[in-house]
Parts: sequence; structure tokens; C-alpha cells
Amino acid sequence: MGENIDLRELFFSYAKHWKWFAISAFIGLILAYLYLRYTTPEYIAEAKIQIEEDKDTASGLDLFKELDVFSGAKNKVEDEIEIINSRSNLIEVVKTLGLNTTITVLGDIRDTEIYQNPPINVNYIAPDSTLNKTDYTFYFTYRSETEFGYSEEEDDPVKAIPFGRNISTPFGDMVVTPNMKTLNRYKEAKLEVSVIPVGLMAQSYNDRINISIADEFSSIVYISLEDSEVSRAIHIIDELIRVYNQNAIKDKKIVADRTADFIDARIADISGSLATVDQNAEDFKTGRGVTDIASEANINLNIGAANRQDLANANTQLQIAASMKDIIDQQEGYEVLPANLGLSDPTIAGNADRYNQLVLERNRLLESSNEKNPVIVNLDQQLNGLKQTMQSSLNSTVNNLGMQVNTLSNQQAIINSKIYSAPRNERALRDITRRQQTTEALYLYLLQKREEAQIAVASTAQKCKVIDSAYSPIPFPISPNRRLVYVASFLLGLLLPFSVLYVRTLLDNKVHNLNSLEKLVKNVPVLGELPKLGKKEQKLVLKDDRSVLAEALRIIRTNLDYLIKTKQSKNGSGKKNNIIFVTSSVSGEGKTFVSSNLSMILSSTGKKVLLVGADIRNPKIYSFFTSDQIDKLSTPTRNKDAGLTEYLLEPELEIKDIVNPMLVYENEIDVIYSGRIPPNPAELLLSKRIKSLLEKVSDKYDYVIVDTAPLMVVTDTLLFSELADHLIYVVRAGVTEVNAVDFPVKLQKEGKVKGLTFVVNDVKQSELGYGGKYGYGYGKAAKKWWKF
Repeated sequence: MGENIDLRELFFSYAKHWKWFAISAFIGLILAYLYLRYTTPEYIAEAKIQIEEDKDTASGLDLFKELDVFSGAKNKVEDEIEIINSRSNLIEVVKTLGLNTTITVLGDIRDTEIYQNPPINVNYIAPDSTLNKTDYTFYFTYRSETEFGYSEEEDDPVKAIPFGRNISTPFGDMVVTPNMKTLNRYKEAKLEVSVIPVGLMAQSYNDRINISIADEFSSIVYISLEDSEVSRAIHIIDELIRVYNQNAIKDKKIVADRTADFIDARIADISGSLATVDQNAEDFKTGRGVTDIASEANINLNIGAANRQDLANANTQLQIAASMKDIIDQQEGYEVLPANLGLSDPTIAGNADRYNQLVLERNRLLESSNEKNPVIVNLDQQLNGLKQTMQSSLNSTVNNLGMQVNTLSNQQAIINSKIYSAPRNERALRDITRRQQTTEALYLYLLQKREEAQIAVASTAQKCKVIDSAYSPIPFPISPNRRLVYVASFLLGLLLPFSVLYVRTLLDNKVHNLNSLEKLVKNVPVLGELPKLGKKEQKLVLKDDRSVLAEALRIIRTNLDYLIKTKQSKNGSGKKNNIIFVTSSVSGEGKTFVSSNLSMILSSTGKKVLLVGADIRNPKIYSFFTSDQIDKLSTPTRNKDAGLTEYLLEPELEIKDIVNPMLVYENEIDVIYSGRIPPNPAELLLSKRIKSLLEKVSDKYDYVIVDTAPLMVVTDTLLFSELADHLIYVVRAGVTEVNAVDFPVKLQKEGKVKGLTFVVNDVKQSELGYGGKYGYGYGKAAKKWWKF
């Protein structure tokens, strides 16, 4: 099972970045304002119509429906919606309203289209077929009331052309005339005049017009259109309804006229056919002397039915007998035969039952004997005899049944011939009578429909009834939605930093603070965390220091003392348990920083502390204790050039020769430096003198802090880790990967290290535990983020 998500912790992990959320949301609102400021608003216009159903008596289409000449002639509302919004209708609307020519006022950021009362009128001398396919743009500037500036490109030089003069264009001549009522409004403006192909403009409106049904089974239809000019949207919808009705009336008249012509032609043909059919019926009855043929036909039908039943039974018996014969012929040994197959010959059934009894008896005897047994030999002879008898009987039966089937088939053929020949005259008579009745009925029907078609021509009605002409239901723009844009921009502004933080969290595989480390190591103690220090901040704690670093180290000291006392109480041996190794995964994670400051904070309580530089490959302790920070105490017997390396190599050196007593910021501390870097550090650390050294200093000092080499880089620390009572593993926030933390935990489970604890170093103040401050009012005040 996965770990439960701490919602409070998750919330605060994002809330600490509130400044980025605020800035991003503010930028989002600014962008929303600019978008609303410079986006062309869209208005909506709508109309409501009712689709009228065609009536059979009014349309003249009923003739074709009943004759099945037209299929699906009844109009449905869904089909009518497609017709209303058809491309052909919209092309006619574009041509009527002149929508393929647009005049736009060019602005610095937003262009504005002029629909009503344009400052100029553009007239084309070119034929419509050419104009409807033209894609052309020119630019107009006002010069005076008698002439204007003309250019084909926005940045081209302007040519002065008088109003009313023909202008040569790729599609023909064009004439521009002024509209004096509105021309003066655009003296300072530059106009873009575009001629767009009619088909493209019609397709554009086809995509934007929305037509919907009021209810599932309703004939009420809503037509709506969004446009930057509400008056243009109203005109387009009204014109579309007019075109639809006009085309529907035209279509109905065409159909009605064709119906009338069709009926007249058919009446002339059918009147001659009717007389011919009547004469044929009279001649047929007189020439053949037709009487009642039905009685004879019924007798032949009954005989034929009985004969077909006998033929079916004979075929069934033949198939059963043939199958039984094949089974016996193909049987090589003695196996049970099928019984009760329905054969009419009782002898075959009796022999089969006797044969099966002998086979079963033979099988039972074979279970306790063999085939040479006299009884079994006798049974085999009987079985062979029965098999021959059944084969002979089945051959006779198959032959007899075959002859019977052939006889019945011949009889059926004779009966069928009588049946087929008897009603021939009746069928011929029925055909003549049917043609006579059909022709007469069709003749009378067409006379009636001719009158109805003439009425339909005179009473053609509109296809739809206008309930509400086009109007604007909302006086303000519907697009862009100001409230929605602001809300969406605000939410997107919040979502952007959230997404960045979320993705960073997903990709993050580093330890960041004490809380995140505790979740990883679980049962392993985490002593505390140390804050990230600036470049100008003090790297070593002072006497009676109240900085965040000092308070964090005091917490670590308290937790470490608790572990030491707990281990002492468990051991009960009187051992101090005061040898503390400090290590990390790799170099640069702050183990020397932690060991140095831990020594300082321990010595500030008056305890005797020894700091040992056991990282003899890459010594760093000397960089923390420079000459301007320390006062070396008097040690006349010490060899000033000796360190841990010299002590391990030179048996004559004693501990006092390598210990450096120091007074660092008023804290007394003893230090054993690493010494020279040896060529064989791993072998050197296997010396017995290291164990002797740690045992002696453990008795002399209250705390022995050993700065060791990184665990994951070299094996030095593991060579003498058994001498440590406690192992502090330093993890650097934002640097140490999560997988690296598993390494020391694994070593402790394998028994290679003991007393494992963790310290998180270089933690950002925003990610420190306990509210991000350790000073409890004694730390230095944090500078506000808005102060520089």
C-alpha cells in the first residue's frame, strides 16, 4: 500500500512559493485585460421559424409517393436544417447582401470593419462569373472630396485617382464613388478594401451559423449567428430565411408542373390500353371455353401431398439402411452396432440386437481369457455368421428401397405435370383480369390527381413560418466573455507555477529537508537539519551564538546526547559511547562542516571535545580553523608537523604529539589533523594504532568527533567503522539523491556500520522544519522580500 498523502504538507509545499503564484496570476490578469482591450467583440443575432409540413393535397407529390417513384419524399426537420444552411443558399445570401466586399479601417493594433454606411461605394464592371471568384485587395486614403489615394499594397506609393473614374484591376474595371454623409469621418484613416471569392465567404458563414431544434419532436427551429456587426448578422439571417422560402416555393412549382405534364401523358396512354385489355379478356374466354378448373386442381394437390410423404419416408429408410451397411462393411473386429435406428425390417433389428449381445459377452470373457479360448472361438463363428446374414439382408433392403424411391419419384413427376398444366388457363385468365382491373383503377386515379395537381400549382405556400424575425437578444457582446476571460486567465496564471512546481516535484529525486529524509529512512534517527548559509555568513558557530545555525546545532547536540545516554543505559558496561564518526555519500556534502561545528557546539557547554581528521585522502579540517580564528594553546612537547597519518606510520609518536589544543571563538577544542596524504590510505587505516588511538581518547574526552572519508567513494571509513559508537551520515539538501540514502541503511542492516544517524545540511530556510526558523525569537530578523 502507498503512503498516505499529507494534504497539509502538500499545501504548504506550494504555499511557500506564493510570490510566484501572485506574480503569475497578476500577469495573467494583465494579459486578459490586453486581450479584451484589443479583441474584436462578437454579437449574436437569432431568429425562430416553424417548418411547415407538406400536405399531400397541396403539393402534388402524393402521386409519386403512392407509385413509389419518389422515396422519402416526406421532409423531416433535420433534413430541412441541412437545406437551410446549404452552401448554395448562403452563396445567394452573400451575393444579395454584397458580403464578399469588405471595408476595414486599419489600426495600430486592432482593425475595425465597416458594414453600415461605408465612406465609399465600390462598383464592379466585370461579369459576375469572374467577380465571384476574385480575390483582390486595395488600400484607400482620403485626399479630398473629389479624389482619393489608391494602392494595391499597404506600403506602396499612393496614386491620386478621382472619384468615379474607372480603375483597371486583374478582374476588370472598378469604380469607387464617395458616400458624402460618412466620408469626412475617415479623413485620417487608411481603409483596406477586400474582394473575397463568394464561395469562401459563403463557407465561412456556413461554419458560423448555428441551427438547432427547440425539442426532439418539435418543428420549431432556432437560427443564430455570431458576428462583429450585429446588424449584419440580422440581415444575413433574415435573408437566409427569405432565400430558403423562395427556393422551396420554386421547387414546389417545378414539381407540380412536372406532375401535371406527367399525368396528362399517362391518361392518353392508359385510355388506349384499357380498351385493348377488355377485348383480350373476351377473346380468351370464347376461344378456350374456360370452366371451373379449381376442383380438378384441388384433387391433384391432395394426391401429390400424400405421394411426397411416402417419398420422404422411403428416402429416410434408404439412408438408414445404407448407413448401417457401411458400418458393418467397414468393421474389422467385433464392435457394438447402433440399435433402434428405425428400420422397417424387424429381421435386421433382431440380428443387430443378437450381434451386440454376443459382442458384449465376448468382451467380458476376454477380460479373463484370450482369443484362443474355445468359447471365444465359438462366439467369433456366431458373430461372423450374424454379420454375413445382416450384410445380405441390408443389401436386399437397400436395393428394394432404391426401387421404391424411383417409383415414387416418377409418380410425383406425373402428378406435378397435371398440377402445372391444369391452372395454365386459369393463370392466363387471371393475368388478363388483373391487367383489366389495374388499368381501370389507374385511369380513374390519374383523372383525380390531375385536378389535385392543378390546385397545387395555384396554392403553393411558403416552406417555413417566421415566428420571430432576426433580432439581437443580448445588447452586449457575447464574445469574448469578460468574466470568463478574467477567471480563466487568473486560473491559468495560478496553474502555470503550479505546473512548473508539480513537474519539478515529479522529476525531483533529491532530499530537501528533515521531513523528507525521515520518510525515507523511517526507523533510523535523524538528528536534525542545518540551514543554508550565505557566502558572507560565519561558517563556524561562536560562543553563545543565537543564529539559526547555532540553534540547529544545539538541537542536534541534544538528540545526540539522548542517543549516547540511551545506548549507555542499554549496554550497562560503563563505556562512554562517545566516538562519533561523521561521513557522507560523496565529497562536498558538508561532513567536515558538520563535524567542525558539532565539535564547536559541544565544546561550548564546557565539555572536552576532540576533533579527528580521519579523511586522510582529502583533508579539509585545516580550512575551517585558520590562524585568524584560533589561538593555539601552549603545547611545548607537540610535533607541529605530525598528524594522524604520521601517528599511524611512526610508532614512536604519542597522542600528545599530534593533538592541537585550540581556543576557537572562546571555545576550547582539541584537533588532530589528517597529516600528510599517504600513498596507501586504505592499508594505513587497517593499522592497530587507530583502534588504540580511539580507545585512549575516548576515555580522556567527553566527545570524540571523527571526520571520515565519504562512504560511497572509497572504502576507508568501512575499514574501521566498527570502532564508532555512532555514525552521523551527512545528507546535503538539493544534492544528495534519494537512492544514495539507501546505501548507509543497507550497510547497517548488513552489520557493516552501527549507530547510524542522519543530519541534513544546507537546507533552505523556506524548507526548514518548525516553521522555517530555529531561533525562537533569538535569531536575526529576516529581511522582507520587497526590501532590496
